[in-house]
Amino acid sequence: MHILVVEDERALCETIVRSLRRLAYSVDFCFDGDEALSLLESERFDLIVLDLNLPGTDGMTVLRTLRTHDRDTRVLILSARSEVSDKVAGLDAGANDYLAKPFHLAELEARIRSLTLRQFTQQDVLLCLGKLSFDTKARRVSADGQLLSLTKKELGVLEYLLLHRGRPVSQEELLDHVWDSNADRFSNSIRVHISTLRKKLRAALGYDPVTNRIGEGYVLTEAVE
Repeated sequence: MHILVVEDERALCETIVRSLRRLAYSVDFCFDGDEALSLLESERFDLIVLDLNLPGTDGMTVLRTLRTHDRDTRVLILSARSEVSDKVAGLDAGANDYLAKPFHLAELEARIRSLTLRQFTQQDVLLCLGKLSFDTKARRVSADGQLLSLTKKELGVLEYLLLHRGRPVSQEELLDHVWDSNADRFSNSIRVHISTLRKKLRAALGYDPVTNRIGEGYVLTEAVE
């Protein structure tokens, strides 16, 4: 999942970014509303963590601007404004959730997990395909009961393929949602990570669940008995 964190308190922003990257999310960040608007014009995100009290363009304006052309990207407001009227205003402006400061990182992580899974109508924290199981809370993958050792990027790729199982996912789409904005679009990074992921899955499952449809993308499939 590709997340944008917009928070002007640099220490807090860096703490949030480290926490989310530890969970294998792809994270970009900025410290003011003007840069946030610029990033939203050039990049695609699955979720935005948005402070309201920002230098330059304030958070509510960023939110309202986004909602003029994008009703789908999930927005979690993170703000010191904790009055009920502030929460109502944020939700009415198009936010999907509102978390008041101070907060615990564990709660922020849980809310992000809920919002990203809700986006794909997935109610459980467990994503499954045959004998393959992904615990999105613990960030652990098992195949036929065997715990797999995956890198953060491999976790991100597998999670995105599981959330979109049943349809091809292109390399460009994976770049948009699993890699951050600093990724080199001309490198073979995606092929390398998918290749190592497929080898690990094949060794654990006895078959390769990732099919490469030429000209379309990668699809997760179950073994045919």
